[in-house]
Parts: sequence; C-alpha cells; structure tokens
Amino acid sequence: MLRRVSRFLPESNPIDWKQTSSAVWINKGWTGELTPVAVQNNITLKDLLEIDRQKNVLVANTEQFCKGYPANNALLWGARGTGKSSLIQALINHFHEYSLRYIEVDKHALRNIAVIVEEIRTEPYRFILVCDDLSFEADDPSYKEVKSALEGSIIGTSSNVLIYATSNRRHLLPEQMEDNLSASYEHGELHQAEAVEEKISLSDRFGIWLSFAPFTQEQYLRVVEYWLQALGDEFGVTVPWNKELETESIRWALGRGVRSGRTAHHFARHHVGQILLGGPS
Repeated sequence: MLRRVSRFLPESNPIDWKQTSSAVWINKGWTGELTPVAVQNNITLKDLLEIDRQKNVLVANTEQFCKGYPANNALLWGARGTGKSSLIQALINHFHEYSLRYIEVDKHALRNIAVIVEEIRTEPYRFILVCDDLSFEADDPSYKEVKSALEGSIIGTSSNVLIYATSNRRHLLPEQMEDNLSASYEHGELHQAEAVEEKISLSDRFGIWLSFAPFTQEQYLRVVEYWLQALGDEFGVTVPWNKELETESIRWALGRGVRSGRTAHHFARHHVGQILLGGPS
C-alpha cells in the first residue's frame, strides 16, 4: 500500500520544516504539493477568552501528542466565530518549539491524505492536519476518505500525525427528518437504522468532541474589553471602558446577528482604528 502511494508523491522540493511552521496542500491535477505559508496568525492562548474548558482539553491532548504519548484526533464544532480555528492556530504557535507543525488540508484535497501522510511520515516533527469548516453534502463521497484516515490504515501508518477539524455542526453529514422515521416500502431504506449510523459514524471517529456555544452578552463584553485594551496597548492609545462604549459594542453585535469572539475582535479593531484616525467611532 505505502509503496504504491509513494509513486504519486509530488515532484517538488521538500519543505524545510525546521524553518517552516505551516503549510497548505495545493491540489495539482491528480495529486498536489505542500506549499509553505510565509505569514501566519500570531494569536496566543491567552488571547482566547471564555473557552477555557475547550482550551484545557485541547492543550492537554496536543501536549500528549508532542511528547509521543497516545492522543486523539479532535472535532471542534459549534457556533461561528467562537474561536475554533483560532484555538488550533494558537496551539501551533504555543507548541512550535516542541516540533509541532501545521498542514491545512482543504475538503476537496482529502483524497490526497494518504499522499500527505506518506510525505511527512519520516520527518522528525509532529504534524496536525487541519480541516477547517469541514462538512459534507449527503451525496458527497469524499467523507469516506476522512473516515479511512481517522481510524483506518492511513493515519495508523504514522505516529506523528493527528487530524483536527472544525465545523459548524457536530454531525458532518446532513441529517434529514425522515432519518427519524421508519422506512416505508415505497421510499424507505430497508435497514434505516444502518443508514443513520453511516451518517453519524464519521463524527464518531474523532476521539475528542469539543462544542463551542454562542457567547452570552456578558462573555461578549468581556472579550470586547480585552481586545480594546490589547489593541490600545499595541498602538499606544488609551481606550477607557465606559457605558457608552459598552452600548456601542452591543449595537455592533446586534447589527451582525451574532455575539462571538470574532465579532468582539472586529469591533475593537474598528474602534481603535477610528481613534487613531482621530474621527468618530
């Protein structure tokens, strides 16, 4: 199996992982190649507020992995903008000195997971393969590639690879109302329970599930205040927290229909930028 895969490895210069923290897999024809990412997010674990439980679980799992101990693949699911992708990036930054590296794999490149794993299998580093915003339509067969990688022969051939995925939904394939109904002779599947199990089995392949809920207003405001202070310190301006600014930040969130860490960060960037311009916020 591995000898057959290795024939299709991309003919490109290998990445110097000592100098490279992150890479992305770029599809090219039937295969593709790993391309270094020169600029990356400098977010840290302390920047991520109101997700302490999720942070503690994933930090511990990643530390186990970096030390060569047993560790699990992880699925981070839930509301948009609540820190799923940022948490993974912060972990990469935190554990970089422990030889942790990051490879972003687009959903459409999942068929090449075996090729990617074979390329990095002998590297003296630990790799997190990240599938961001992962979900599948009911008729999309590519989810079977992920199932095979998670607990099949692909990831099993390498002890230096884990998969971390983010998604807005816990079950990565859509579930229909009729899934909860008994099969009919005319339209239903004879073994309906097995059909439902097939849909949810992909999520079950992840050893860790971490849910991210929408922020309450109090949580949102604490994150807004943090980012106003952090950006103010970075750019040398004072941003006093008061009732007027609180009301303005709430109005900002209402206009976007979501209270989240991302929304809070966007508001703080807007407000600090307006201060620096000397104009109204």
